[in-house]
Amino acid sequence: MTETQMPIHVIGLGVNEHANLDASAQAALASLSEQDIVLGSPRQHDTIAAYSHKAQCCDLPKLKQLESDFATWQTQGATQVVVLASGDPLYYGIGAWVMRTFAPENLSFYPNVSSIQVACHRLGLSLQDVNVVSLHGRPLSSLRRHLQSNSTLVLLTDQYSQPKHIAEECVQAGLDQSDIIVCEALGYEQEKVRSFVAQTLVKTEVECDPLNVIVVKTSQQTSLYPSAVGIPDASFVTDKGDGKGMITKREVRLVILSYMNIEQGDTVWDIGAGCGGVSVEMAYWHPCSQIIAIEHHPERLACLAANQDRFGVVQNLSIVAGRAPNVLVDLLSQNKGLNRAPNKVFIGGSDGELNALMAQVWDLLPAGGSLMVSAVTEDTKFQVMQFAQARESADDADEQSLQVSIAKGERLAGQRLFRPNLPVTLHHFKKHFKTHFTKHMNKTNNKTIYKESAQ
Repeated sequence: MTETQMPIHVIGLGVNEHANLDASAQAALASLSEQDIVLGSPRQHDTIAAYSHKAQCCDLPKLKQLESDFATWQTQGATQVVVLASGDPLYYGIGAWVMRTFAPENLSFYPNVSSIQVACHRLGLSLQDVNVVSLHGRPLSSLRRHLQSNSTLVLLTDQYSQPKHIAEECVQAGLDQSDIIVCEALGYEQEKVRSFVAQTLVKTEVECDPLNVIVVKTSQQTSLYPSAVGIPDASFVTDKGDGKGMITKREVRLVILSYMNIEQGDTVWDIGAGCGGVSVEMAYWHPCSQIIAIEHHPERLACLAANQDRFGVVQNLSIVAGRAPNVLVDLLSQNKGLNRAPNKVFIGGSDGELNALMAQVWDLLPAGGSLMVSAVTEDTKFQVMQFAQARESADDADEQSLQVSIAKGERLAGQRLFRPNLPVTLHHFKKHFKTHFTKHMNKTNNKTIYKESAQ
């Protein structure tokens, strides 16, 4: 958190050509001195032209630069900074970044009506019945996990997610009959609301105001993107094609996802990720968790990256190319940008390093963290069993183990048969909270007593 002592006011401007500020926001602007800063885009500065202030007007830079700019302004004599925001600063706005970066006691927020609210009211949509997705500053492919049947999406856009781009994504998802409603220049004199069908829009040259909110209504079409856990094997790009090769099969994947029990905010390592079946599913269903897939084989890495893009898990799935356990040290270093230790780990492949991997990961895991290991060969089963015995001796884990045997129905010479896959043994270890005893003196009888507590 940045050490900035001066007050920072984050003012929402609403959805109007000329801002309509309440009394508290007006007072914040009026209190500024000549050394203070008003920060925003040129358009935002124009919207507050009717509200006079003495401060310097600065254009909003990249966020990486902005943090250091605050320190510079403070050394130059600024005592307050106003940050202009579109609509509601804390709803997909710059307010969230400000809140993460500076001490809360120095911050004041002034909300206003957002473009999302206005778009919904123009179309008679209840906000609780839509799914708001921000594509502003985010990869277009991150839309894909939201493209499901019978959905109404409200999209915040940028230059890379304009109406035709959205239509192309809908067609690619099999949702070519989707309605795409473009709400342009909301609150301005040139405001316009137009509706298109996705399959028509991709073939049409349409110019839209870049300041827009897009509403997508998918209707009752079948999306190519999954809506339930257990993505079919054939949906993945694999090193042997048709869902074959180095990928954890669907039925085993379902068991792993159940036992891993990923929760919001988890940091999960998938070691030996192969083509990414487990990693992609964890990232797809848990967008607020950080999934890190570790793989060293070049062909599998290429498949993993292709699946990351195919399913749109580009924001919360990170791919690390390298061989464990050596790469784990680098992974935790500051220069990787992924320096959070995991609280959950799945080892799907070890390439002969399973003993070292399990020991290293177990030391990294916090109390309450979990490790799940998949074993197919007798050698790896033996190594996992030794690790399980060590955990039992140390009494530092709860263990669950099971063997999954799958036989799939096929046709041979016109007859049905069930062809078995190799059984997979899965072990799940949850790390105990450490118990320690603290010494207390009983003042009544001067006896020493010990109280147990968990760490």
